[in-house]
Amino acid sequence: MKYWLIKSEPFKYSWKQFNKDKRACWDGVRNYAARNNLRAMQKGDLLLFYHSNEGLEIVGIAEVVKTAYQDPTTEETAWLAVDIKPKKTLHKSVSLAQIKSDTKLADMQIIKLSRLSVSAVTEEEFAYLLKLGETSL
Repeated sequence: MKYWLIKSEPFKYSWKQFNKDKRACWDGVRNYAARNNLRAMQKGDLLLFYHSNEGLEIVGIAEVVKTAYQDPTTEETAWLAVDIKPKKTLHKSVSLAQIKSDTKLADMQIIKLSRLSVSAVTEEEFAYLLKLGETSL
């Protein structure tokens, strides 16, 4: 199993809306590195759901339910989408400020590659972020 972080602007697609929908096509990614991360995702991989621009915090955990396929929002074959479902809301959100100030998370891609909308997370980072979020699976 691998771990990832996906970003969404809450005014476009929030964690609350995602939970109402119960499943979503994660599409519209137009960065090659982020696209490569979508391609690497496997069914059952876990994702940290991060609110970008507003909130700047990890708010929940999602799961990949369908692996990469042609992004339905474009005819360009270079772009991919995956299907995801919500798994759990964090008891306590984890802010970007917290992440940046914690030496255990200093190597996270969200810090080093801040514009990347889909980034890899190590197993250790994922477990530690769940601890900060006072959440277990």
